[in-house]
Amino acid sequence: MTYKRGDRVALVHTTDSHTGLTEGDEGTVRRYDANLAQLSVDWDSGSTLSLLLDDGDEVRPA
Repeated sequence: MTYKRGDRVALVHTTDSHTGLTEGDEGTVRRYDANLAQLSVDWDSGSTLSLLLDDGDEVRPA
């Protein structure tokens, strides 16, 4: 799947054990690097956690 700036996503899963984000948290895509499968998201909670989609992180359209 591809993502573009402004897309709304919801977190399904992250492997980051240090984040306060939980399943269902929503945010807006800031950047997507398809080569790295890295999705940068401005989460509604204020977090700016980027996700590594090839390493187990997962989102769905919000």
